[in-house]
Amino acid sequence: MTGSENAPSSKKSDSFKLAHDHCTEGDLPQGFRFAGVTCGIKPSGKPDLSLIVSDRPVVAAGVYTQNKIVAAPVVLSRGRTPSEMIRAVVTNSGNANACTGDQGMQDATEMCDIVAEMVGCQSENVLVMSTGIIGKHLPMDCIRTGIRDAHQQVEPSLAGFLRSAEAIRTTDKNRKTVTAQIDVGQRKFRVAAMAKGAGMIAPNMATMLSCMLTDAPLTPEMAQASLSGAAQTSFNRVSVDGHTSTNDTLLLMSSGQGTPLNPSELKNFQRELTEVAVQLAKQLVADGEGALHVMAIRIEGAADESAAETIARTVAASPLVKTAVTGSDPNWGRIVSAAGYANAEIAPEKISLQICGTTIYRDGAPVPFDEPALSTKMKANAEVTIVLRVGEGSGTVEYWSSDLTTSYVEFNSEYTT
Repeated sequence: MTGSENAPSSKKSDSFKLAHDHCTEGDLPQGFRFAGVTCGIKPSGKPDLSLIVSDRPVVAAGVYTQNKIVAAPVVLSRGRTPSEMIRAVVTNSGNANACTGDQGMQDATEMCDIVAEMVGCQSENVLVMSTGIIGKHLPMDCIRTGIRDAHQQVEPSLAGFLRSAEAIRTTDKNRKTVTAQIDVGQRKFRVAAMAKGAGMIAPNMATMLSCMLTDAPLTPEMAQASLSGAAQTSFNRVSVDGHTSTNDTLLLMSSGQGTPLNPSELKNFQRELTEVAVQLAKQLVADGEGALHVMAIRIEGAADESAAETIARTVAASPLVKTAVTGSDPNWGRIVSAAGYANAEIAPEKISLQICGTTIYRDGAPVPFDEPALSTKMKANAEVTIVLRVGEGSGTVEYWSSDLTTSYVEFNSEYTT
């Protein structure tokens, strides 16, 4: 893959680099137009309505939250994917339209109705996403005007793409975007993707929203399988606060025409799509509310991949591990004990641990190390690597999480007030 950001690597020594808006016009897939406008949902006056329109019906797939409390937009979009007839995605930020009863579903449907009228398609060919405060009805007067304004401004440009990405933000400090050219056998295609999310992050699917666009020719079945696979090893392996949102939605839209990918090409495409998804997922963690560090956790030697993921998720979610990283404290006991209660098979006598490349625990026992030097190294690095070997099995996963700071507590204690 060639693109505007470095492709992620499986090497455990790689450091994380947060990059955003490093996109190029030539990497945008053809057949899509974009807009982002301010319609008045957010009291701040920042952009809060995004519109993506395809020039013709395109293939679309989706992966959605597994939370049993599900927002109206998720119910609607989930029922419309996979499909080969999608024409647009409309997204509002600042209001999640979740836990809003029948009125919430009526409002989500009306958003699609208005877009369909503007685009010239059926309402069923429009997808919708929402993000923001839970439990409040949408200000539909604002949204009606915003959709019409956005439709007047849609353009197939990088500027339009970035405005669209800007308008889906809530507490995000930065836009999260990736564009890339990908090689699939002898053919080359493009991918452009955007995401939002900084808090309420522990995706299980797939408060993150993401839309990935490509001109690779896919069938609905290909798109769904590729997206589900990409989500499993990217968005499903990040955490900020362990809270799975009511609105998590990940979409893939393909404008590609011609002969669909053959099995070999499809395998390559899914690998490249996963790399783009990992880049976006890492950006979510690095932008975690109040975060000072990314915890890049690698579990090795577990009984299988599922066990490794269970251990990684448990370590990543531990407030004691998170706060130790915040304080640059190489407290191996917190990490090792988290693996012990993760409800996965481990070999205690085989456990070893490295933090930032320094071995501090080996074969079930602590080893001498320069604690002040390691603490200084942890403090100086935006990414703190944690490599935990729990046995001699084949299970290995990588997982990313943020640390836990007082800024996170202060921000979220005042979120709705």
